[in-house]
Amino acid sequence: MIKDILNSNEETTPNSKEIAILKEHFPSCFKNDGSFDIERFKGFLSDKVSITDEGYELKFLGKNYARLLASVDTTTVITPNEEHNSKPENKNSENIYISGDNLDGLKHLLKSYSGQVKCIYIDPPYNTGTDGFVYNDNFDFTVDSLSEKLSISEEQAERILDLTKRGSASHSAWLMFMYPRLILARDLLTDDGVIFISIDDNEQANLKLICDDVFGEEHFIGQITVETANGVFGTRASGLNTTLVKVKDYVLSYTKSKKEKNFLPLYMPTNERFDTHYSIMIDENLNRSSFVDYLNKSDELKGYFEKYKMSVSLKNISKIMEIDKNFNDIIINRLSDKIYQDVAFSLNVPQDIEEKLSSGNLIEWKEYLIFKTRNGKGSIRQLIPFKKSLRNTDDYISEYRRAVAIGDLWEGFDNDMKNVSNEGISCFDTPKPVRLIKQLIKWCNIKKDDTVLDFFSGSATTAHAVMNLNAEDGGNRKFIMVQLPEIIEEGKPAYEAGYRTIDQIGMDRIIKAANKIKEENPDLEADLGFKHFILQEPTPNTLDKIEEFDPDENKLFADKTLLDEFGKPTILSTWLVRDGYGLTAQPEELDLSGYKGYFIDKHLYLIDTEIPNEAIEKIVVKYETDGSFNPENIVLFGYSFTWTQMEQLKINLKRLKDTEKNLNINFDVRY
Repeated sequence: MIKDILNSNEETTPNSKEIAILKEHFPSCFKNDGSFDIERFKGFLSDKVSITDEGYELKFLGKNYARLLASVDTTTVITPNEEHNSKPENKNSENIYISGDNLDGLKHLLKSYSGQVKCIYIDPPYNTGTDGFVYNDNFDFTVDSLSEKLSISEEQAERILDLTKRGSASHSAWLMFMYPRLILARDLLTDDGVIFISIDDNEQANLKLICDDVFGEEHFIGQITVETANGVFGTRASGLNTTLVKVKDYVLSYTKSKKEKNFLPLYMPTNERFDTHYSIMIDENLNRSSFVDYLNKSDELKGYFEKYKMSVSLKNISKIMEIDKNFNDIIINRLSDKIYQDVAFSLNVPQDIEEKLSSGNLIEWKEYLIFKTRNGKGSIRQLIPFKKSLRNTDDYISEYRRAVAIGDLWEGFDNDMKNVSNEGISCFDTPKPVRLIKQLIKWCNIKKDDTVLDFFSGSATTAHAVMNLNAEDGGNRKFIMVQLPEIIEEGKPAYEAGYRTIDQIGMDRIIKAANKIKEENPDLEADLGFKHFILQEPTPNTLDKIEEFDPDENKLFADKTLLDEFGKPTILSTWLVRDGYGLTAQPEELDLSGYKGYFIDKHLYLIDTEIPNEAIEKIVVKYETDGSFNPENIVLFGYSFTWTQMEQLKINLKRLKDTEKNLNINFDVRY
């Protein structure tokens, strides 16, 4: 398990993943000595791709080091919080909360969730100098080993390691921190998946460049400007002395595949409920009249103007709609498909349709209502019904009314920032409002059973937003949160509130949000729980035992101590993720003559020590007699088995090749 990863990491280079892909798809481009024939490769591309030596790319100190960090596997193990996970609300939950470094978390997630996440939202450190960011990835490279792996000078290697060892908040350090995480995030996205990243002016430009590098410039969707304060109002008093008060953040958005981009328009209410350009009434016979004339002729409608002592005019319609619900309902529900606006028509119409327009009459064609001006000799015009401008809004005022599509300036969030404590969290300086995350999720057209990931979880606003959306529309969206369990300093509001690590804040916020949703929706059947897992580095003592253990020499005796130090739940959870079953998988526990095995789909896991001969025989019999039991892989915790036990198991299972199942079982011994 760990020993296997350590051995594999020794051979890993920054481009190991890319080389593996090339070998799979272009094996003929590799020579006998393993070198890559670039000229032959160009020959494969020449008909389809324009090859040039010119180019533009992002360069920074430690870029290849960052690529290496994305390539090496994590040596952390996944420990389930059994007490939490066994609670009724969490036992069958598909939501996940991971306490640990997000770089390690992403590497684990990729083994089971690659290409399965529809939406990623992250709010990483802004590198403001006051947000506590320092580069803190801890990888045990020496100057010599790093110089060799990256093919760089010892001086360059020393400069890179200096950034990681002393901690740095430089631009290079921030880029080196973000780069591997974005590479791994990209591979988690579905083909139509989207990533949203919050940032401010300190690293916005660098973030755009690094995302262009990772996702491809052509996959850039847009940059949303989010209003977080309204001028000097709502800002801290200290900000009033600055030349320009900070009133905005940005959200950069990228899709994994431009071909699969499928965004939904979002709508916000306009300032006025009625647009005075809608001045024409059309009856069922396509006869035109003035809407004002219609109002004057209707005793019912004219009565509303008299009631509020207003003249009958288009500009007063909106005022009365605002103050009188009945009048508002009449305009929207009874008349909105009869009131029209005259606009230019930009499409070409077939000749036979245009001939009908020569009389000047209105013509219904497809979904259009069109006519010709100047007695049939002028330009073609279109009439658009008022109903077309009515939408369900997606902004903080949620109602069916006149609306316009939201652009890349998202206003009004200053109100949310002032009231964010009402969402159940007040221990962060700048938590993101739930409404912001909800709008982003809606915009990327996420389906009701898709997965949302946030690997800078913080106060778990993203999880809160997902649960709220599910409560609103009956969805079954799942969330995955990853948060480093940073220690909270004494004296901080969170510490005074009883929290000791940041991940505790996020988990508590999810629980409180779930309880509130249950209280407000007592009949709701939704997944409001979550499974909790902790990423743990092996202790120095454990690592020493692993490095000293030699399978070729330790053939006679198993090492029970390593099983005790890891714990069976940790080993099983780590393996289930590695083999693609995910963190919420529930393997079947098998009783093999008193020895426990764990079966799921194509794998049988054997972890305990002292497997008896009876258990081996029972495994063979189960293969022979149980039609639903066909695991192609038997995975052994190598430290728990002697060489004799492994051989006995192999010998007994070989006879299955001659049975009806004709099985050729793969033995996977993990250290």
